[in-house]
Amino acid sequence: MVGAFDAIEAAIAVLTAEVADSGAGPSSAPDPLGGLAHGCLDILARVSRSEAQMAALKAAAAATYTETAASLASPVASAQDAAAREMSVTAEVACVLTIGERAAGALLDQAHALTTTLPLTLSALQAGSISWQHARAMIDEAACLDPVGAGALEAHFLDPEAPHPARGCPPGELPASRFRHKARTWRERHHAESIEKRHAKGALDRRVEYTPDHDGMAWLSVYLPAATANGIWNRTTAVARGLQGPDESRTLPQLRADVLAAGVLSTGSAGMRPGHVPPPRAQVLVTVPVFSLLGATDEPAMLDGYGPIPASMARGLVANGADSFYRVLVDPRDGAPLEIGRTSYRLTKAMRNWLRLRDGKCPFPGCSNHSLDNEADHLLAWHKGGTTGINNLGQPCPKHHRLKHASTWTPTAAAKNEPPGWTSPSGRHYRSEQQDWEPPNWPRNLKRTLNLPALNSEKQLPHSTPPYAPCRHSYFEHAGQTLGEDSLQQFLHADA
Repeated sequence: MVGAFDAIEAAIAVLTAEVADSGAGPSSAPDPLGGLAHGCLDILARVSRSEAQMAALKAAAAATYTETAASLASPVASAQDAAAREMSVTAEVACVLTIGERAAGALLDQAHALTTTLPLTLSALQAGSISWQHARAMIDEAACLDPVGAGALEAHFLDPEAPHPARGCPPGELPASRFRHKARTWRERHHAESIEKRHAKGALDRRVEYTPDHDGMAWLSVYLPAATANGIWNRTTAVARGLQGPDESRTLPQLRADVLAAGVLSTGSAGMRPGHVPPPRAQVLVTVPVFSLLGATDEPAMLDGYGPIPASMARGLVANGADSFYRVLVDPRDGAPLEIGRTSYRLTKAMRNWLRLRDGKCPFPGCSNHSLDNEADHLLAWHKGGTTGINNLGQPCPKHHRLKHASTWTPTAAAKNEPPGWTSPSGRHYRSEQQDWEPPNWPRNLKRTLNLPALNSEKQLPHSTPPYAPCRHSYFEHAGQTLGEDSLQQFLHADA
């Protein structure tokens, strides 16, 4: 064992010297600086892989040590003795790793979960295809699931042979924060206990927390139902953006905090810049399965920028006419919204909403910007022959829109269900995250196979339905922002 670690340390020393010395002396390579840049990127990628493998080794060693220490110890006679032994083991690990006992206890719990209930996650970590942060996200999301649910969760993301594997980037190609969001979304949809019951329990815990901080500052946190919190966030952001201008020195985060404080502490806009405050531009999409909206199922809806919410909350947002929330119905056959396209340069509002549905956020890899002012952009410029179709459109945030035009970062082709990826100046291609749509649940008393007219040709499609393959399974007409209610009723009662 000592020899193996000596070899690892020697290899690290060689790589460190290579990074430090590359380019320092004469080189016969045609592009020594380019070679140095590519070499550093290769080292970063391999180091990341090695860190994951070392994290897997660390977890396995921690779990094995815990088991071995229990085997070596005398049988415990009481719960108090068992607690003392556990405390002793945790303290030993904390000392050898030079970390606090709370962190050591968390590590031992994570190691136990990896080695007992999440074998696919441990294997991916050992292979270096996911990072320790990805593994922690999987552990956290599986913590409240039974063994069957935990197995289904990791199989969805890590087993390509699973019945319905996750689409888009593999977990290891997503930042851990984005993977955590996708794993949480899947867990919410497939939890053994309905989201309605879990939400009801959570709503009872709503509260405001106040925590003093340094330098005369403090944190104010509010635990609220997702729709309420999301609406407050978007409305605050919209008002703050409306206050920005050449004479405004405050940053967006500062404005957001001032708007919220002014709104809570006064009835007006005290403390804001004099002049007219434009109305909020906040618009939140609530994607609701048809049957869930009608009350036939309790399948969760999706709140744009958050994730799954209880069906009852979505029905309330629609029924109460919340002016910042827009309903989007999805096809019961495959869970996807309809594509909309046209040939002129400017996008319709419907097309912009479609982009939001397809991409969910800025499509640059790792970006989590759900900002409502993400900019619809032609991937191949209009003046170079680019069309205004869904396959040639993205919606990068302002930062990554500027990156596209100010550097050689280049977006790649999109698809009706997949946002554009990006190619870096070094020539490396990075895939964008993809929405993990899945077919909605059907009511038990409704047959899944309906005797609908065969919509197999463009002539047979309803006049406002775009002619692409998935739409021919849907017998809806598109009317403004929602699907025609008459066609919906015809669909639902086709077998009556």
